[in-house]
Amino acid sequence: MKIIGAVLLAFLLTVSLAAQSEPNSRGTTQDSSSQATATGGESAVATQDQNATAVEPMAQTPTYRVTVVGRTTKAVNYQHHQGSTKVDLRGTSLMPEAKGDASVDSKNGRLQIDAKMEHLQRPGNFGPEYLTYVLWAITPEGRANNLGEVIPDNDGKASLKVTTDLQAFGLIVTAEPYFAVTQPSDLMVMENIIRSNTKGWELPIDAKFEAVQRGQYTVTIPASQLPATSSDTRKTPLELLEARNAVAIAKATGAEKYAPDSLAKAADFLNRGEDYLRRKQGSKAIGTVARGATEAAEDARLLTIRKKEEERIAEQQRLARERTEQAQAKAAQETAQRQQAEQERQAAEQAKLEAQQAQQQAEQQRQAAEAARQAALAQQQAAQADAQRAQLVAQQAQQQKEEMRTRLLNQLNQVLQTRDTARGVIATMPDVLFDFNKYTLRPEARERLAKVAGIILAYPDLHVQIEGHTDSIGSGAYNQTLSEQRAASVRDYLSSQGVAINNLVAQGFGKSDPVASNATPAGRQRNRRVDLVVSGAAIGQNVGGGVNSNTPPPAANNQVQPSTAPSNTMPAAATSPGQAPNNGASQTPNTSLSPPH
Repeated sequence: MKIIGAVLLAFLLTVSLAAQSEPNSRGTTQDSSSQATATGGESAVATQDQNATAVEPMAQTPTYRVTVVGRTTKAVNYQHHQGSTKVDLRGTSLMPEAKGDASVDSKNGRLQIDAKMEHLQRPGNFGPEYLTYVLWAITPEGRANNLGEVIPDNDGKASLKVTTDLQAFGLIVTAEPYFAVTQPSDLMVMENIIRSNTKGWELPIDAKFEAVQRGQYTVTIPASQLPATSSDTRKTPLELLEARNAVAIAKATGAEKYAPDSLAKAADFLNRGEDYLRRKQGSKAIGTVARGATEAAEDARLLTIRKKEEERIAEQQRLARERTEQAQAKAAQETAQRQQAEQERQAAEQAKLEAQQAQQQAEQQRQAAEAARQAALAQQQAAQADAQRAQLVAQQAQQQKEEMRTRLLNQLNQVLQTRDTARGVIATMPDVLFDFNKYTLRPEARERLAKVAGIILAYPDLHVQIEGHTDSIGSGAYNQTLSEQRAASVRDYLSSQGVAINNLVAQGFGKSDPVASNATPAGRQRNRRVDLVVSGAAIGQNVGGGVNSNTPPPAANNQVQPSTAPSNTMPAAATSPGQAPNNGASQTPNTSLSPPH
């Protein structure tokens, strides 16, 4: 509302200044060929008909409003020195039967518009305050220009010949209370339609233009109290009816107070028109002074609206200043009262202290001690509550991690021999899952690792450190290389199964970390292995020493036996038909992690 009010104020100020500097600038040259009511201008009308209806302003003046509407009417850029062209005029949904055309002739520095319309209804059909029609030129930027009054005859026909200095515009016709309005109403009854042979550049009117909402001219005076409502329209010229209503609307708006000079000018023109009518002067003389009265009344109305808005803003500013001053005075008074009360209190307290100083000091000390005790107790209780909550949260989190860790341990134990250690959950791949003396994975190894990958992917952000080990048979360099290659093979296969490569680390330890004695074939077979150390925050454990640490992992502990012996428990020496057990240099097993010795 503030934005609309500011726009309206700026617009009215511009209109008022333009009206004062160019009182005749509204009308472009106008020649109406149909004056339906002109023949009645020579009839006598009783004097009481002029003031038949007294203007009674409303008890509370409503706020003048302007409604912003959007239209899709097309505009045409009529090129200079191009000759004559035509556009059609078509009725809107308010008057669908209306039709006509407009001839636009390009002259030097101006355009001449010759508009013809037919099947126009009486303007009063839209309300008693509407007496006429106005032809408007709407620029592509949304600026409305009053081109002139459209007065239909008894057959609903009208013609209008005007000139304008605009080059690009669209044409619309609106119902209005009088011809001198400066903004179109929202009762748009006709609009131009561009023909296929219309000369010029067709432009869409995308900008919104301001239109006066229906009923806004009668917000301060009921339509039934407008003079034209009770006048004999057959004996009174249309111009004089418009002038009567314009003066009445200006008075009801408050022009007698805010624009007395303009209103007096309008009243003087109107009185002369009424006098010409009584003396049966010609319609031209009556129309001239009546139109002057209408224009002056519209100027008075607009000036009144502007001054009222200025008055309203000034009153708001005055009230704001008063409220500020009152608030400041009240604050100062309250401050003085508080200071006086404080001084009185201090004096009374001083007297009391002098009479009962010892007793009060003791009481103050007791109260201070009690307050300190209560505060300490409250702090202690709050700290205990916080500790209990933190402990509960930690217990719940730890319980969840332990449950996930146990579930992971059990799932992995269904595939590989798995144990729980301080470093994490360790699943061990025996050497029987690799080709003899190689790091290629056997089909059974790939099958088991695929299951392991599926299990790992079910837990968020698990890290797997893959550690290759050999027995002590063979050179240290050879065993180190083979352990690294086998760890890398496991890492690459897990990655191919969808495990994030950033969560996989492969490392070889050669023969440096035996879990059994290398003195026996069974011990050496246990030492030939690949350990998958699974850790992560989700199960409450990270790999000890960091994922890139070269420090040998700690000795195995807390081993959990798999639930399915055939898939996890390896024999002391796995053999194939016709093969000897792999327990020394002369053996040729298919499951060795170390070279033949």
